[in-house]
Amino acid sequence: MSTEFDLSALLAERGAERYELHGRYLNHQLPRMLHTIGFDKVYERAEGAHFWDADGEDYLDMLAGFGVMGLGRHHPVVRQALHDVLDAQLADLTRFDCQPLPGLLAEKLLAHSPHLDRVFFGNSGTEAVETALKFARYATGKPRILYCAHAFHGLTTGSLSVNGEKGFRDGFAPLLPDTAIALGDLDALERELRKGDVAGFVVEPIQGKGVHAAPPGFLRAAQELLHRHGALLIADEVQTGLGRTGDFYAYQHEEGVEPDLLCVAKALSGGYVPVGATLGKDWIFKKVYSSMDRVLVHSASFGSNAQAMAAGLAVLSVMENEGTVAHARRIGELLSSRLKELVPRYELLHEIRGRGLMIGIEFGRPSSLGLRSRWTMLQAARKGLFAQMVVVPLLQRHRILTQVSGDHLEVIKLIPPLIIDEADVDRFVAAFTAVMDDAHGGGGLVWDFGKTLVKQAVAQR
Repeated sequence: MSTEFDLSALLAERGAERYELHGRYLNHQLPRMLHTIGFDKVYERAEGAHFWDADGEDYLDMLAGFGVMGLGRHHPVVRQALHDVLDAQLADLTRFDCQPLPGLLAEKLLAHSPHLDRVFFGNSGTEAVETALKFARYATGKPRILYCAHAFHGLTTGSLSVNGEKGFRDGFAPLLPDTAIALGDLDALERELRKGDVAGFVVEPIQGKGVHAAPPGFLRAAQELLHRHGALLIADEVQTGLGRTGDFYAYQHEEGVEPDLLCVAKALSGGYVPVGATLGKDWIFKKVYSSMDRVLVHSASFGSNAQAMAAGLAVLSVMENEGTVAHARRIGELLSSRLKELVPRYELLHEIRGRGLMIGIEFGRPSSLGLRSRWTMLQAARKGLFAQMVVVPLLQRHRILTQVSGDHLEVIKLIPPLIIDEADVDRFVAAFTAVMDDAHGGGGLVWDFGKTLVKQAVAQR
């Protein structure tokens, strides 16, 4: 059967132009950056936690699309669910009916969140956060949101208002009324709450930038303070949720924590269809949607679409049937313990931290004179260069995809698919050990690339 559109033919004809097309029509700095750090690879296919290039070489993915690929790429159960929902030819997005799939996915999500009652489905993590901010402000009648320094909650205007990274915020003011506090600073939280205008406090139980966990007891104490002052606890689990940290949600590591609003996205998509969800208590939703006149006061054109709902249902089914959360906890503990064994061996390796399969590898100032002088040179040019110097040979020599956990940070964040196994752990640890041996030897690709980065950093000043 002939067709006017042949996707396979189009990719075969034009696929080699990928970097040129992106530079011409999209964000022109992305291909420039990828060329600079040697990440301008051409991946032909992917499955699970691996990519393959045109030469058939396989690459281990320790980035998971910034956490989107929780089940890896092209999980057969999720693929089949999407085939099934397309073949069903459902009357989707009529906007004036109630399809079954959104209700079924909400029911399944809430089963993992027994203190929450209702769900709003959007299309992304930043949309989930935007929803939580709106709902918190309306439900409490207060305007201000508190957030943590170094937080990342998204880049649309509302979520940008609670983004703790100055580089993302610069040039986009004015934003919403907001105030940053340090993660773990209960005194600062209480001081702001006493002003009486705080609607809520949005927090990542483990911050993606730098992989810093909330101190033990902080979330529960914050919750008590917030409720005492008529404010809400908003847990941003866009990256940490759905098994990433070895529990279904990261806040569950601390007993007694029950967020009023909860944001999830990323892994819920199965890597196929964008989806975000904001879970909340019944009274909050009933206040926002207080009458039939307000039935569409908050909505999303593509929210609750059948493909996204089918993907989400398949993801949760796989996680339950395959024991994904317990597997992530076990493999995460194995990977962390193997990496922690290396800390005494390498003076450039400062700390291994995190939970489950969200692990931060932090580098720090070495003690020996030769390495210290090289470190100082890098820091003078731009903080964060050494971590990038480790990332590059991991890809170039060992075909392992990783990335730094934020700008100006000497931290690599490992957030692989939750399905990686012992062999993948062995492969990563062996490669990382080889790169660290090279770095401490003072030569090779690590420091050669460092010289290139220093020149570029200086040139951009």
